[in-house]
Amino acid sequence: MDQVREKALMKQFGENLKKIRNERNLTVRALADLADMDYTNISNIENGQSNPSMTTVIFLAEALQVDPAQLLPSGKKG
Repeated sequence: MDQVREKALMKQFGENLKKIRNERNLTVRALADLADMDYTNISNIENGQSNPSMTTVIFLAEALQVDPAQLLPSGKKG
């Protein structure tokens, strides 16, 4: 996979995650508790520094009570 595109997708996922987390008025630590994850992992994802596994995407979506697709980037080039 093109590394530039991969980095852009990771960044967009992180932005989507942060937006939804903020809409729910959750801190990173509160989301970490709900998702049973380490808060530093969530912080790294939100900052586009970590590429989450499918399992992590599902755990985060469940914790936020959203469809996992809401977290995913559109994948459109641009």
